Amino acid sequence: MKAAILGFLAETPVHPGAGRGMGVVDLPVAREASTDYPVLVGSSLKGALRDKAGATVDNVNRDKRFGKQDHAGDLLVSDARLLLLPVRSLTGQYRWATCPHLIERYRRDLARAKHTPLPSTPQVQSGSVLTEGEGELFLEERQFNIDGQPLPQGLVDAIGKLILHNETRERLGKQIAILCNDDFSWFARYGLTIQARNTLDDKTKQSKNLWYEETLPPDTIMYGLVLGRNSDAIEVLQQLFPENDPYLQIGGNETVGQGWFAVKMYGHDVGGGQ
Repeated sequence: MKAAILGFLAETPVHPGAGRGMGVVDLPVAREASTDYPVLVGSSLKGALRDKAGATVDNVNRDKRFGKQDHAGDLLVSDARLLLLPVRSLTGQYRWATCPHLIERYRRDLARAKHTPLPSTPQVQSGSVLTEGEGELFLEERQFNIDGQPLPQGLVDAIGKLILHNETRERLGKQIAILCNDDFSWFARYGLTIQARNTLDDKTKQSKNLWYEETLPPDTIMYGLVLGRNSDAIEVLQQLFPENDPYLQIGGNETVGQGWFAVKMYGHDVGGGQ
């Protein structure tokens, strides 16, 4: 069986919706039940891939790869998981925040795809951050002490494979910030963008419907795993992201420019199957 890792770099705000919320936010993003991390569910990702395939793949081949209502397709699409979350810094440019748990999951997914394993991730204490620099780092209103450990270069290189643009990849080592799991969970839960949107009456211009929705910020980095039941199924994915059109729209609010990712694909054989 073959596998491909798809790296997703958000070019715009992204709203992977979860329906109506019960709290202050009317339209929250979809989240994992156990971790509360934002997620792109596999059914949404598969639907977006199938929709993009409509422009490059004939209907018979598209149904064979992505399936129809009465039978499964050759491609097995996972959820797209969060790996790096842009967080505003009061002491310089934003940082890409992550944590040992997210890196551990990325390591396990790479192993499932038979890729070179990641180096071990240094553990980070609460209130500390592993990043370039020294002294203190302010993320949002929270203060962290910069740990003196060097970032594993192998880790930076492995994450860089998910990023399409060279200039973006080159600044990864300077902006990645590894927090402890608990500290990162706070930013994943409370650090996303909340946007107010409104509907106005055509005649009076008075508000008819004010609501709040949550979005992932631009430059969020996620990844997903796609397995192929046979040797040529993954090749269809390669046709979807040519050099002149490596983009995919996922989630809501497409008509207001949201949901666009730059996609980077790389893959390997998994197991000994065909």
